[in-house]
Amino acid sequence: MEGTSHGRRGGDGDSGDDDAVTPANGNPGSAAQGRSRERDRRRGPVAGFLRETAIVVAIALVLSFLVKTFFAQAFYSPSVSMQDTLDVGDRLVVNKLVPTVSDIDRGDVVVFVDPGGWLRDTPAPEPSTVQQILTFLGILPEHANEHVIKRVIGLPGDRVECCDDQGRVMVNGVAIDESRYLADGVAPSEDEFDVQVPAEHLWVMGDNRPRSADSRYHGGAAGGGFVPEDHVTGRAFVLVWPVDRFSLLSNADDVFAHVPDPT
Repeated sequence: MEGTSHGRRGGDGDSGDDDAVTPANGNPGSAAQGRSRERDRRRGPVAGFLRETAIVVAIALVLSFLVKTFFAQAFYSPSVSMQDTLDVGDRLVVNKLVPTVSDIDRGDVVVFVDPGGWLRDTPAPEPSTVQQILTFLGILPEHANEHVIKRVIGLPGDRVECCDDQGRVMVNGVAIDESRYLADGVAPSEDEFDVQVPAEHLWVMGDNRPRSADSRYHGGAAGGGFVPEDHVTGRAFVLVWPVDRFSLLSNADDVFAHVPDPT
């Protein structure tokens, strides 16, 4: 009896030892999970805030890159050739859906890659690594040493000539009134020309005609002064800086409303 009783006590002791090392819920891994949660609590809200901030920044950079690549991109006006529409240093945004999705129209202000020989051979300062990254993401304006900003006057097939007996540029035999975007007293052109725009090319001119090296003066350059449509980066549609000049840029389609299609 005593031996049996002793054996039962021994069994109770073994059972007590098992209860001492087993969690109350019976799950051995819950202790480790509890320690992990405790470590997270000790880290406080700072780590969580930094993690969330990093995620938001990463998403913003990706979205900025996508917008810059497919939809819109910032540029700045580097010269006086588009005054008074654009001043030197004005920041503008171009719609990159033109011409890939939407067509280019007469009167559009477009940004295009230099077809060759349009820009001066003055070397531009090398941007820093940070500037290159921000430009790549579309946060900083694209450097203007590769791009030109002008207004489209002639589309493929158009005949553009200067001038009628009132000094106006003519497109397909119709004189156009450009006073909407030319400065007071500025002649549409001081030089005569008569050109037929080739297929898939454009004839462009600056709004500050006396100080714009545009299609009129690049007959000896690549393309003969005409801009290939596939060189167009997009149509400028809004001036964003300086703030006091913020405005939408009209394509002046009313100026060309009576111009017939080329024959």
